[in-house]
Amino acid sequence: MAAVVEHPISPEVENSTMGSQLDALNQWVMDVARVTQPDRIQWCDGSDSEFAELVRGMEADGTLLPLNSETHPESWLHRSHPDDVARVEHLTFVCTSEREDAGPNNHWMSPADAHAKMDALFAGCMRGRTMYVIPYCMGPIDSPLARCGVEITDSPYVVANMRIMTRMGAAALARIEREGRFVKGLHSIGELDPERRFIMHFPEELTIQSYGSGYGGNALLGKKCHALRIASHQARSEGWLAEHMLILGVENPQGQTHYIAAAFPSACGKTNLAMLIPPEGYRNEGWKVWTVGDDICWMRPGPDGRLYAINPEAGFFGVAPGTSEKSNPNALATIQRNTIFTNVGLTDDGQPWWEGLDDRKPAFDWRGNAYDCNGPAAHPNARFTVSARQCPSWSPKAEDAQGVPISAIVFGGRRASLVPLVFEARDWKHGVLVGAAMGSETTAAATGAVGVMRRDPMAMKPFCGYNFADYFAHWLSFDKPGAQLPKIFHVNWFRKGEDGKFLWPGFGENLRVLEWMIERVEGRASATDTPIGALPKIGDIRLDGVALSDEARRVLFDFDRAGWQAEVDSLASFLDEFGTRVPVALKNEQARIAAELRNG
Repeated sequence: MAAVVEHPISPEVENSTMGSQLDALNQWVMDVARVTQPDRIQWCDGSDSEFAELVRGMEADGTLLPLNSETHPESWLHRSHPDDVARVEHLTFVCTSEREDAGPNNHWMSPADAHAKMDALFAGCMRGRTMYVIPYCMGPIDSPLARCGVEITDSPYVVANMRIMTRMGAAALARIEREGRFVKGLHSIGELDPERRFIMHFPEELTIQSYGSGYGGNALLGKKCHALRIASHQARSEGWLAEHMLILGVENPQGQTHYIAAAFPSACGKTNLAMLIPPEGYRNEGWKVWTVGDDICWMRPGPDGRLYAINPEAGFFGVAPGTSEKSNPNALATIQRNTIFTNVGLTDDGQPWWEGLDDRKPAFDWRGNAYDCNGPAAHPNARFTVSARQCPSWSPKAEDAQGVPISAIVFGGRRASLVPLVFEARDWKHGVLVGAAMGSETTAAATGAVGVMRRDPMAMKPFCGYNFADYFAHWLSFDKPGAQLPKIFHVNWFRKGEDGKFLWPGFGENLRVLEWMIERVEGRASATDTPIGALPKIGDIRLDGVALSDEARRVLFDFDRAGWQAEVDSLASFLDEFGTRVPVALKNEQARIAAELRNG
């Protein structure tokens, strides 16, 4: 039976000067329909009426459960299949013609084998379903750095989330018409069978195919799949950077704002930093922090040689557990309305609940069962999807077509020992090595061994769409005559004392460290040069009102030479894992630091 097509490309558009490009889009949609065999095809326009219709359908079939309309208006709960609650990195592939181009940091499959596997899975998979066609734009719709895509999916939940997370619909389709290029994404929830689940990326074809999962990280193809894995490949060929970074603005009492991009692995306070609320003393002085983005950053050199950044996303797909009035009041305020919650618990009056939120006892767990106190009520990876504009600290500059100028780039990880509170790389090359070396220590509960350090270069280990060695070389390539590159710093909010407790209070107090960074950018703050970089002395950072122990004052602002010798020596072995493509300049930088540590 032929599929019913709703809202196809109009004859006016098909007959326009760029009609051939949209003819190609229409042809691809029809080709997909012939393979997947949906009952209906719906072209999504991103309108309020379309969203309302989708929600009514999902409420009717139980996909979305309305929450308490008084406490959380226009908000819903979605419960995913218990076997479909997170990204599946072991089933995520980068499919390049040459295996070496994907690199040891990616799972690889040849494009021919991957297409054959996916073609078999997609055959007839949408029978009885609607096939949604979602034109979307990653980034402000008129930004020269934004890039468009089209996701085809059989999940109305995906459509609703993509409407929040991207600039979706008619405006994106118009830009595709103008530009004539877009990333193709094909997704089906399939049977939600973990044995029939794959996420394939074809960077050379600007194509993504995802089957067998409805979880956001695997199904919202504009997010990690497009905005990082495919975009990082695009960025390398086009001369920009697609990074797993937050973007925030720090405004001083004089009204001057510096923008900072920061990369952290998971569980390192990324969203909390993006939505930081200054300490009371700073607020009274007039300091403000603006949220441009909490997860992904696209940067390119501007005419003045500085790097300018946009947040390609329009919303937050945040982790709910741990979000509270104490940890992130801005995030909590953001999700009080117009939010889709996934896999959280429920109170008896229909409010979303998760561990760390408050002291109430939930009535139902994330599976919909009566909560019996055995295990968490919310899944540890429970999420919220919400428009970034609802964040109290949202910056209107997030919609600036040219992006915001980046003054500093920050790398950081969860390190209980060795790494000081903050240090500054001596130059761009050293900073790239600092980013390549970053990582976090594991705990006994997670791995059976305490203090095992997992390296996660630039927090991109799961997301870089090509060989890390080539990625490092691409970063180094930005250091050229005329470039006005950001200073690079490394932070560690998680240093612990001998008693196992954190030495630094974190949260809003982190602004004190950002202030020192900004003063370094402006040439106003002092520091002590060491082989690992420039460290502030304890008097270089404002600590009024911060109670630091003697141990904290001693170790947060110093470095352990012997410990760093072992750290830098291990970095040589890590770089060797990526073979002969690793830039010689990066290896020389590692050798330089190792020699300084030995000879100091």
